[in-house]
Amino acid sequence: MNIYARFFDQDILVHSVEEVIDFLQNIPDLIISQDLVDDIYRYVESDMPYPKRYKIRPRVYFILIKTTAETMDEFKSNRKQQVIPAPIQAEVLNRKDYKVSLLTAQKFGWYHCSLTFKRVTLIPGTNKFQYQDTPFEAFIKANNGQECYSRMMEYLKGRQDIDMRSQFPSAKGSSFQFEFVGENLVEDSPEAVLNEEPVSTEISAISETEAEDA
Repeated sequence: MNIYARFFDQDILVHSVEEVIDFLQNIPDLIISQDLVDDIYRYVESDMPYPKRYKIRPRVYFILIKTTAETMDEFKSNRKQQVIPAPIQAEVLNRKDYKVSLLTAQKFGWYHCSLTFKRVTLIPGTNKFQYQDTPFEAFIKANNGQECYSRMMEYLKGRQDIDMRSQFPSAKGSSFQFEFVGENLVEDSPEAVLNEEPVSTEISAISETEAEDA
């Protein structure tokens, strides 16, 4: 298995991870850490057939693609002729577009939702503030994932103990997750205890929101 690496208009086809690292060392602002090297090894040695993109800084990435091509000409020729099988298409589609389709899929009932937002908190003993990653989860009765997200935002932004300078994730991002759990909740399940008050400073409460009539 060979590896195609690309950074903007610089690209190379190599036969080992060591050669990939040599290529990456020429990229400005990229720190070659042991974690990065280990992750590249895991990717190359795994069965995952898809390209992998690594973030250097906002909107700046390099990409790795595993290939059986022996030369750059062979690789680029194969890329032009390649037809992606239908089962793989969903994986290589833009992930945000795919998430939108999941968010808007209509299915009325209860959802278990979770997100992590950056909450503004006061640093003890100072007049300075910091952003703290804060998880929140809820069972919500809604028509789809997008409605769940909107209701969570309305609830969190309406709380007096949450500074409005806090930063909330996009519904399309990986920090918001939702799962349909059914038309009814099991009332005697500990996970189904509904409570809108925070049970900790991390706001890990579970809350109920009734959906409007469909």
